[in-house]
Amino acid sequence: MLTHFITVGQVLDAPGGRAVLERFLPQAVDRADVRELLVLFFLRVTPGLRDDEQARAAFWAEIDALMEPVILRPHAAAIAPSAVGVSAPYASAPWTLVGSPTRWGLLEIQLSGPSDGNPFIDVELTAEFRCGERSWTVGGFYDGDGTYRLRALAEQEGTWQFVTSSTTPALDGIGGEVTVGPAAPGAHGPVRVDGFHFAYADGTRYRPWGTTAYAWNHQDDKTQEETLETLAASPFTKLRMCLFPKHFVFNNEEPSRFPFPRSFDHSRFDTEFFARLDEQVRRLGELGIEADIILFHPYDKWGFSDLGPAVDERVVRYVVRRLAGYAHVWFSLANEYDAVPGKTIADWDRIGETVTAEDPHGHLVSIHNFIEHFDHTRPWITHASVQHSRVDEVTGWRERWGKPVVIDESGYEGDLEFDWGNLTGEEMLRRFWEGALRGGYVGHGETYWNAEERIWWAKGGRLTGTSPRRIGFLAEIVAASPTGVLEPLPSDYDLPWAGVQDEYLVTYYGLGRPRERHILLPPGRWHVDVLDTWECTVERLPGTYETLAVVPLPAKPYQAVRLVKA
Repeated sequence: MLTHFITVGQVLDAPGGRAVLERFLPQAVDRADVRELLVLFFLRVTPGLRDDEQARAAFWAEIDALMEPVILRPHAAAIAPSAVGVSAPYASAPWTLVGSPTRWGLLEIQLSGPSDGNPFIDVELTAEFRCGERSWTVGGFYDGDGTYRLRALAEQEGTWQFVTSSTTPALDGIGGEVTVGPAAPGAHGPVRVDGFHFAYADGTRYRPWGTTAYAWNHQDDKTQEETLETLAASPFTKLRMCLFPKHFVFNNEEPSRFPFPRSFDHSRFDTEFFARLDEQVRRLGELGIEADIILFHPYDKWGFSDLGPAVDERVVRYVVRRLAGYAHVWFSLANEYDAVPGKTIADWDRIGETVTAEDPHGHLVSIHNFIEHFDHTRPWITHASVQHSRVDEVTGWRERWGKPVVIDESGYEGDLEFDWGNLTGEEMLRRFWEGALRGGYVGHGETYWNAEERIWWAKGGRLTGTSPRRIGFLAEIVAASPTGVLEPLPSDYDLPWAGVQDEYLVTYYGLGRPRERHILLPPGRWHVDVLDTWECTVERLPGTYETLAVVPLPAKPYQAVRLVKA
């Protein structure tokens, strides 16, 4: 398959190119933030072209006439393994245990094997791990210089046995035994779906108060350190980050390394890049932050968004095998799947099924939209990852998909010229509260301009906005629920209620600013708390109430009321 690998800027700079775009893709004209995006991006998100093959053909015919030669790029074919290391004795590769594994930690076996040929392609390595009655099939990966690794998540304490299988004799049939110790303090295992919410594998409640710093892991060491320091002092428990670098407004520097070597040989991986990714993921885990790894995205000038099925699968298998041994990793197939060039719904299904097949430990898997929601009922999807500003639709989405809803992108607190990047802190917080009272979780992002153009949403660094501290207050209110979560409850005609029926109820007034509210109470006696969600204060009214509470309010926005059973 050949794909037109051409940017908006290249078309605009060609004689007559602007006129073509003004007719077919007017939204791509005169916007500084899209010049280096692939034209394919806009074909995917423009209804008249997206759904009309003849219109697309007419568009490309005009482009082809303007630009000779047209920039075309073939998708690479699948590569069959070649025999390497066939002269080495069977099961002769030495192995070592890396570190001292503990429950819910990384169990890593390092092996020394052949380095001739292309081991990324030529050597297939797996192992069967057993502990007691349970077993896990783990895929291995090549890490350069003749080093191969097998990584498992140590889900149980005790004695583990393993036996390898490989296309290379020296790595085939190797057996061993290792001991996994008790869980370290604070280790709870991977996050699992719990109804419409989440919990760690050991049953501890988890709530995804997430933020986004798409390319923080592609920045210099100083910026990465600042990002980690900022996260350590924040209320956030999840970070969305891209595997591939991002090329977009305020984020157009060339990274120092790529997942592939700089020659862009897509049959090999840059092991130094992945060693750095290992370290970034490990350090997020030390902070108690889940690493939500985005595998593909459309904001690209290097061709990573349109590698073709064979290379896509190679990338996915390598990344999952490398990261699935970490408890705190999630896999997101895409940021804005419906804008990624060259991929159909069938492609996304195949990629999702590859992730789940390669991950023996069942980490969370999602896919994020630009315009059209994906069908989140797919069996490989664990929860809905949504881009939408209408956070009050969460309850309907839960019912539609039967899964937890995380609005990973509802807009960003900031002051950029673009409509997606100039929410006030108050509006960012309001969306968090509105989503939470409908049984979902809203994600944070920050896009305040600064002279260095080091914007959190793109590069990480420092947070300067006003919403994070207040999001932390919301997190405390939700955590104080007897179940640790809020469930939507029967609501007033004008206000939502959520919490735990007959025990813990919360309502939120948002932009409304009443001076009082008459609240009909469920049976029993109740404490009444007035919550100022902006000032982060709790005022408990004197005494207890039953049947009816006339609640005085300060006649300003962003107030909430909490009822706690006495």
